[in-house]
Amino acid sequence: MFVKDVMVQNQVGLHARPATFFIQKANEFKSSIWVEKEERRVNAKSLLGVLSLGIVGGTNIRIIADGSDEETAVNGLVSLVQSGFAE
Repeated sequence: MFVKDVMVQNQVGLHARPATFFIQKANEFKSSIWVEKEERRVNAKSLLGVLSLGIVGGTNIRIIADGSDEETAVNGLVSLVQSGFAE
């Protein structure tokens, strides 16, 4: 299992468009991936799950992966979040 915390950089957070980019990236990996905000954990490959967290800009989230490419998956998603989804 590989875990990293990251702060959401873009102002609007993970609304529909950035969440879609996030999920598309998560689906590139074989590992099981979760996003955690406070005490709630959802499947990072589920649009409804990610949107249900209500992640806004400035929120700290935790990205967790478990599987053969877990480290690559977490680092790729952290980089995407840090980039601000090119907004």
